[in-house]
Amino acid sequence: MGDLKLFHTFKLVRNFLFSWMNREFLIFLFFLFLSGTFWLLMALNETYEKEVEVPFQLVEIPKNVVLTSDTTTYVRVTVRDKGFSLLAYLYGNKISPVKVKFKNYAKKTGEGVISSPELQKLIFQRLFNSSQIINIKPDKLEYFFNYGLKKNMPIKLVGRIEPGQSYYLSKIFFTPDSVEVYASREVLDSIKYISTERLNISNLTDTLVRDVSLHKIKGVKYVPERVKISICPDILTEEKFEVPIVAVNMPEGKTLRTFPSRVTVTFTVGASLFRAIRPEGFKVVADYNEVMANPSEKCNIYLRSVPHGVRNARISVNQVDYLIEEQ
Repeated sequence: MGDLKLFHTFKLVRNFLFSWMNREFLIFLFFLFLSGTFWLLMALNETYEKEVEVPFQLVEIPKNVVLTSDTTTYVRVTVRDKGFSLLAYLYGNKISPVKVKFKNYAKKTGEGVISSPELQKLIFQRLFNSSQIINIKPDKLEYFFNYGLKKNMPIKLVGRIEPGQSYYLSKIFFTPDSVEVYASREVLDSIKYISTERLNISNLTDTLVRDVSLHKIKGVKYVPERVKISICPDILTEEKFEVPIVAVNMPEGKTLRTFPSRVTVTFTVGASLFRAIRPEGFKVVADYNEVMANPSEKCNIYLRSVPHGVRNARISVNQVDYLIEEQ
């Protein structure tokens, strides 16, 4: 029963496709396809210029050599040829990597240079005979190496980190906090730290952990090449302490007393740091030398030092009554 139904369906489809109207349509499609094919063949037979990438791979690197540049790089080559050939370059994987022996170009200076004529010669070996090279970028290839010379260097963040409103950046650290840098002695002596790629973050209100790349320097290799950065914001809170006023530059036998003897210091601090802040960390002073130089009914007081992490510290008054006593 099923076979009979399938045969009936096939018969209906066949009759539909080969009816008079549909036969005309099929003929139209056939000639459309045929003309499209001829147009494509004519187009591909024309000469064009196209940029293609040619991979270069450094091989036979001695075991005692540390390469401080990539082992594989790409040269962009503008090629002129028939469309068929260019299509093969672009989509047919016809350009195999050019393998360059390390010793052929390595110099005692710690670098190797493949000149423009040599590049062109090596690339020609990977192209069809009909192809012409119009342009090569870059016009030469360089690779850098040393024999294990390295230095451990710290990492520095480059960029702009903006905490959200009422927040501040309490801590920024890297994991690892330093990297091994391989380069020539001259380059190692000139580098003091390794920068990250530029990082821009705004309105940060929660801890952010991100993998970041290190800024590339020609002829320099990093181990590792990426590091993890942790950026920790903290919410700011306003607090107050009563702090004693201390007289400074007092001669022997004299005492400077202030009224009041303590003032209120108002400040902002991260919520996580507040427990570590003590009144003893603040220093409010009255200077005897200034009082003697400018006698008046009141003396100036100054907030001279605050604990680490405190922001926007200020005293409630800038002048107080005073009395100088002889001992």
